[in-house]
Amino acid sequence: MRIEAELTTDRSAVPELPQPTTEPGRAGLAALIAEPARALIAVDFDGTLSPIVEDPAQARATPAATAALRRLAPLAGTVAVITGRPAADAARFAGVADVQDVIVLGHYGRQRWERGELTAPPSPPGLAVARAELPSVLAAASASKGTWVEDKGEALAVHTRRAEDPPAELQLLRDPLTELARRTGLMIEPGRLVLELRPPGSDKGHAIRELVAERQPAAILFCGDDLGDKPAFAAVEELRKNGTAGLLVCSGSTEVPELAAEADLVVDGPAGVAAVLAALAASFAG
Repeated sequence: MRIEAELTTDRSAVPELPQPTTEPGRAGLAALIAEPARALIAVDFDGTLSPIVEDPAQARATPAATAALRRLAPLAGTVAVITGRPAADAARFAGVADVQDVIVLGHYGRQRWERGELTAPPSPPGLAVARAELPSVLAAASASKGTWVEDKGEALAVHTRRAEDPPAELQLLRDPLTELARRTGLMIEPGRLVLELRPPGSDKGHAIRELVAERQPAAILFCGDDLGDKPAFAAVEELRKNGTAGLLVCSGSTEVPELAAEADLVVDGPAGVAAVLAALAASFAG
């Protein structure tokens, strides 16, 4: 069931700030506002800060989202972008590459961009094998001409959005790509008309847990839009059970309704996300 956002009627307390429809979400929002200096604000990039576009290289955060992140950075304890993209690219595309107080965790946390420096572990050998074999696997599966591969360096994303029948094409490729991932020691992650092969152990839930262990926030907000954000939602739920307040926000779309069902607050795509971040910044600033 889709959970819709409702606007608060007490605008003097939190101007223009949408209210969660769940009790844990309302408690999470209250905790964020109570201690901004101990708040962790974490957001996905594609579909959350940026609209989904046909060519991922052209994706950019909306100007409103970039402005909100830049305003939040000196006010919140931690502001982080957690994405499947390379960290340095995401920092640039989000418009925060020059903002010292924003951390960008790329490749689901394998890469970290902070204060202009990039850190990352070595790539597993299976990734190079998968990269070499992927064209023949797609050819053997009779992939359509509209199917294409985005090489992210630390992951390989097979997109079907340009195919004549994107959902059918995704289903056609699921088994052969799953087998390629198994043979090369990778994991496969479904998304919005994409199947991504990447190293195991790298997901947004793990990235959230590591960031929380490092920063020890009093409360956390995570906002995402896709199936790849479900591990982060699960991590926040786990943290809430262990005493850390949390708020789960979904950048709503018709493509991934199941994520909305797990959210405390559903907003209307990247524009709605930007509005929430801006309202939080205004609240944090007093």
